[in-house]
Amino acid sequence: MQKYRPGDIVPMSCHYKALDSQNHDGGILYLEKGKRFPATQHEGSYYVMDHQED
Repeated sequence: MQKYRPGDIVPMSCHYKALDSQNHDGGILYLEKGKRFPATQHEGSYYVMDHQED
């Protein structure tokens, strides 16, 4: 599972899930390719692609 940090470039337009350093779910957001991952509220947080079906 690829982890993306705030400030990284979004590799693909899709939904991403924010997780903190304890793997607690911080919500899902849609990001467009080429944009940057936004800042998070907790240090050590990261993003992963959300593979859930709608």
